Amino acid sequence: MSQPNNTTIPLAPKLAQTVFAERRAKFAAKLPDHSIAILATAPTHIRNNDAEYRYRADSSFFYLTGFAEPEAMLLLEKIDGKVRYTLFVRKKDPLREIWDGKRAGIEGAKQLYGADDAYAMTEANQKIPAYLLGKKHIVARLDSDLTQWLAQAKQLQRGEGVVDTITNIDPIINEMRLIKDPAEITLLHTAAKISAAGHIRAMQTVKPHMYEYQLEAEVNYVFAQHGCVPAYNSIVAGGDNANILHYVENDQPLKDGDLVMIDAGAEYQHYAGDISRTFPVNGKFSDVQKQVYNLVLAANIAAINSLRAGNHGKIHHETAIQVLTQGLVALGILTGDVDTLIQEKAYLPFYMHGTGHWLGMDVHDVGRYNDDDNTPRRLEAGMVITVEPGLYFAHDNDLVPAAYRGIGIRIEDDVVITEDAPLVLTTDVPKTIEAIEQLMQS
Repeated sequence: MSQPNNTTIPLAPKLAQTVFAERRAKFAAKLPDHSIAILATAPTHIRNNDAEYRYRADSSFFYLTGFAEPEAMLLLEKIDGKVRYTLFVRKKDPLREIWDGKRAGIEGAKQLYGADDAYAMTEANQKIPAYLLGKKHIVARLDSDLTQWLAQAKQLQRGEGVVDTITNIDPIINEMRLIKDPAEITLLHTAAKISAAGHIRAMQTVKPHMYEYQLEAEVNYVFAQHGCVPAYNSIVAGGDNANILHYVENDQPLKDGDLVMIDAGAEYQHYAGDISRTFPVNGKFSDVQKQVYNLVLAANIAAINSLRAGNHGKIHHETAIQVLTQGLVALGILTGDVDTLIQEKAYLPFYMHGTGHWLGMDVHDVGRYNDDDNTPRRLEAGMVITVEPGLYFAHDNDLVPAAYRGIGIRIEDDVVITEDAPLVLTTDVPKTIEAIEQLMQS
């Protein structure tokens, strides 16, 4: 096997606060006059007893603020066309900061994060009802806190109605987040490069009898070397385990002659990479493995090439199904007319998931897939989507010849929609049989 490549990837700079201010301005432009928008960040979560999971801010909250601390809330008022930005945050606390880390505090919220006003989060329940007075429209998440604040505001107004409309904030932000600006594309490209480097290291270090978790550790090492954490629970699935779509146990030995499928991505500055690659544990594809792999690869390439601004959003899935079904007929696994087989979904025992999803701050990113009439929306420049066809021949699937059983293959890339040819962010990690074998044996 080859020696691991430890090349350091140039990191994209952090987004300036001006970027977040521009986003808030764009968001505010979508609000009606005499409105208030309210958005809290994610809570902390206990892992066990008194130990917390590593904190990550709510994606939409961070998108508008750049503020990564817990226990925070954004208020955005729009009155007579003027916008005022308020943050509720944790107060400075020298003792807690010794234990848990530095806090921006109230002054930091204004000086570092551009808030016009800032208050302690402990005052939110007291102050927010007064903010609701005189507002005709509320844009927020519809939860129990909002219900409580509205009830308090109603009392303050002596029983009179408080607002005319209450609108869910998420669809507005989701549509903004769906179209990435150049700075976001740069961050996603960085996340993709780091993710690719993790996959390359896995190809360079894998050997028979390693455990799946040992190979996962090689991937995570690369992520950590670039200041990243996994964007989601990594899948490292040897042999038949690759036929479990969301396999995350990663606790079995890798066998000589088997394939291993890795689905893993790094999160860089709140932006996710998402790559799947399948390769032989011993560095050489068998003839049978080559047949199945090249079919999935053909579907992957065809699906990517179908992605153009203006095409409908399921074009890549339809393309992948067409290629896979034709290939299954050629392998003798399916018989009959290809179009009829597609109509009957005869491919489902072997390909049972979609071909991709939006990618961004969340690995399964936000944004509608269908228009109001439930037809697939049209692709637009700036959308980022994964392309991940696969074939899954479980060991007990008697619909396939015995020689194919136990083979599971997925090949996934991250793609930016443009007005011209799609921009593939994940080209650094090889995916042809020749390139993979060359890397693994060099």
